[in-house]
Amino acid sequence: MKVGAAAGPSIYSPASELDSMKRAYPSKLRSMKVLVTGGAGYIGSHTTLCLLEEGHEVVVFDNLANSSLESVRRVQDLTDKTVEFVEGDLLDASAVAAVFSGASFDAVIHFAGLKAVGESVADPLRYYRTNVVGTLNLLDGMNAAGVRRLVFSSSATVYGASEDVPLPETLPLNATNPYGRTKEQIEDILTDVSSADERWSIGILRYFNPAGAHSSGRIGEDPRGIPNNLVPFVAQVAVGRHKAVTVFGNDYPTPDGTGIRDYIHVMDLAEGHLAALHFLKSRTGVFQWNLGTGQGSSVLEVIEAFSIAAGKQIPFRFAPRRKGDAALSYADASSARDQLRWTARRNLARMCADHWNWQRSNPHGYDPSI
Repeated sequence: MKVGAAAGPSIYSPASELDSMKRAYPSKLRSMKVLVTGGAGYIGSHTTLCLLEEGHEVVVFDNLANSSLESVRRVQDLTDKTVEFVEGDLLDASAVAAVFSGASFDAVIHFAGLKAVGESVADPLRYYRTNVVGTLNLLDGMNAAGVRRLVFSSSATVYGASEDVPLPETLPLNATNPYGRTKEQIEDILTDVSSADERWSIGILRYFNPAGAHSSGRIGEDPRGIPNNLVPFVAQVAVGRHKAVTVFGNDYPTPDGTGIRDYIHVMDLAEGHLAALHFLKSRTGVFQWNLGTGQGSSVLEVIEAFSIAAGKQIPFRFAPRRKGDAALSYADASSARDQLRWTARRNLARMCADHWNWQRSNPHGYDPSI
């Protein structure tokens, strides 16, 4: 179905994000038709916006389990372009086959899946079924339709608790939780698919810690329930939905005793997907790239940066370390720089400012009834 444009005028300036992206990536793909699974979600919606701004036709396939159709409406409003939305689940093989029927896609960007580490430990079967089986159904549908260009949303969790920083793509994969192992298994499947059929072009993007929002404040991260990641939780504390941030561990061997992670702006991440499509247009095989800044920020540094962005001190309290958390983790993103001509260009202050702009404008996310 076609999604109607959201009501109200757009406050997005086209000269901002799009022009910035064009300066970084001047060569342009011919117009493509792209299927985006999970395109109504956080990273998916920002990537859909970038695809539309670059002139591509987008079909979003999403079951709305952890996302909102409102994000797609707002993407249309921001771009003044239409997105075809198909509500469906990758576990439904017939629905997957139907979306490919007669569609003539040029590529697929695959975001759809479950992503909470703690939840995956409590319910591993659901995670293996949704993430791995869903991807198998997608690959079957692509293969039957002759669509063999894929960008896959993986994660730095595939490296496990390695502190061999910066983390390069050549590290052995050693995920320590079911969520990470689903990503690792899917990467293995994609490698085998490419080895068996040289017509496939596959880009695997290993994300570090996404944060931020589109500069308009119209789309952003809207986690269901209590956020599992630091920045959205800090944002919800800032807007009054929680009392304080819990900082797990203040005795790590780091400058301030708190864990260090590589935070990447969601718009940089979205642009990385377009860079991967550019790279794959004339190549076959399977390729892996880290998407991160190559720099780490501690938990306390993130809280301080967000406090500055919000103009208020964010309260926090210390708690014991969580089992399995590494002291520090940040990317070696040199392969993406050298092969994709991509680098993360927005810093922590910009991430926090954009995330706060989204959260204060949408204190309860996409649900205005709360």
